[in-house]
Amino acid sequence: MKISREWLQTYFDKELPTAEALAEALTFHAFEIESVENNILDVKVTPNRGHDCLSHRGIAKELSAILDIPLKRDPLRGAIELKPTADSVVVSIENPELCPRYIAGYVRGITVGPSPEWLKKRLEAIGQKSINNVVDATNYVMFDLGQPLHAFDAGELKNKDSRFKIEVRAAKKGENMVTLDDKEYKLEPNNLVIADANAGAAIGIAGVKGGKPSGVSEETTNIILESANFDGVSVRKTAQALKLRTDASERFQQVISPELAAFGIRAAVDLIIELAGGERVGFVDEYPSPLPSAEITVSSQKVNDVLGRSLAESDMADVLTRLDLPFKAAQGTFTIQVPFERLDLSIPEDIAEEIGRIIGYDKIPSVELSAFPDKPPVNRNFFWSERIREDLMSDGYSEIYTSVFRESGEREVLNKVGGERPYLRANLTDGLSEALERNVRNKELLGIPEVRLFEIGSVWRNGKEELCVGVASEKGGVSEKLLSGMAEELPKGTSYESLPTSPAERYQSFSRYPYIVRDVALWVPEGTKADEVLGIIRANAGELLVRSEKFDEFKKGDKISYAFRLVFQSFDRTLTDDDANSRMESVYAALNSKGFEIR
Repeated sequence: MKISREWLQTYFDKELPTAEALAEALTFHAFEIESVENNILDVKVTPNRGHDCLSHRGIAKELSAILDIPLKRDPLRGAIELKPTADSVVVSIENPELCPRYIAGYVRGITVGPSPEWLKKRLEAIGQKSINNVVDATNYVMFDLGQPLHAFDAGELKNKDSRFKIEVRAAKKGENMVTLDDKEYKLEPNNLVIADANAGAAIGIAGVKGGKPSGVSEETTNIILESANFDGVSVRKTAQALKLRTDASERFQQVISPELAAFGIRAAVDLIIELAGGERVGFVDEYPSPLPSAEITVSSQKVNDVLGRSLAESDMADVLTRLDLPFKAAQGTFTIQVPFERLDLSIPEDIAEEIGRIIGYDKIPSVELSAFPDKPPVNRNFFWSERIREDLMSDGYSEIYTSVFRESGEREVLNKVGGERPYLRANLTDGLSEALERNVRNKELLGIPEVRLFEIGSVWRNGKEELCVGVASEKGGVSEKLLSGMAEELPKGTSYESLPTSPAERYQSFSRYPYIVRDVALWVPEGTKADEVLGIIRANAGELLVRSEKFDEFKKGDKISYAFRLVFQSFDRTLTDDDANSRMESVYAALNSKGFEIR
């Protein structure tokens, strides 16, 4: 999430450090920072903190604790009153498990227009386009507090018996809706929608995006503001199915507290009235099962045991205070009242983690693990896999890893990676055969006379998982054996120290573009070394030469004939004959200048 240092400063009286210093503080105590540019921090909020930190307020709270700088205000503390009640709006929730809370706020007599400069500047700084004062106000509150909101044009909703009726329900089969960006989506019954119950039509995809017909325009004078809480899994599945990811869906799928909805709508209504005028008619709050308060009890000994430290209780109390985690301390035990937005805190170990990261994990001394009383046993399959691997590699075989998914098999997976391969493989030979066929065509590039491959991996057949060894070569064909049939008892005295280690020192990436092969044969005077000629070729073939080697040599009289194979390839494009020919001309010219005779 993009975080503005200027925006953060509104939470503090004391001048904050530079954006770079803030980035460093967050990196060592909370989150990775993707980039810092023009006083904007791109913060990589971890999934466990999406509940509260996908907002400027959340990041401000983190910095307050890390830097030990008090906030001058916290918009999520204190009581929130949603009064008066709006009798002209009715809200119904079909399934409270998918929508634990829905608040509607009715505001009448607004004037939609451009946003003030300060609001435009703050939104544009984090990459958000200014639309109008009402929409900008809802976006501002979302990026400030973390609660997504949406405004419906009440004039576009059907009023029946002097009442608007908002319904949260499953989409009807075949129901369509055009979103604010003019795209039409076909909805399914597993998609949750916001509907105008009087009209029987969907006006928003719950937690994802609003509908165009009820969107706010310059003609809008009355609005119904939505501040709701939706099930994270439901929102994620809907966003994925429709390929429609939004800032709102990103927050809901991380799961946020239903308590946040009240703070969000009150802040949004107050800001809209400040920017667009109008009057607050009232609110409707459907909250069938309010979130119970959470409490965690942890002893100072438990915290020290988890962290491997000997922190004083006063140090722990200081951190809890800085984190704004209200607590009572008695006889070495802390009883913490968990704030509603901290859904990540549920067990004593969570409190230990909070204390540890704020103090700094770099301040926890390292301790060596005690030695094992006995050497750990060596797994029989692992031992023989390593031995067989070394034997095959010494015989010129290359190890490959092929996909465990196939078009057919005995065992079908529930969560399919792709519809075309929904089964676990029943053998290694199919994958090895495909790999052999592909690699035979690349012998020149690989610089080998024969392709030899092997794989050690699991197969699923006869109702069980088995470990197999498969080999494939141009001359020997493809075969496989069960590892259990090749694995004898472990030699006496076997330990991990006696296992072979890989000689690999580096990895070299390969190009996916086709290569071109050129051969050059020439006569050279007796006594001329092949390496001397190859050095001239390599020096003049250019950067596209990826492999060069001698493949033939014979002597005739006082001359020697050498033949070399050159392989050209690019990492960013498909080469043409002209590319190879121009480089071969450079090679020919260099060889001729040495008096060599090109055959």
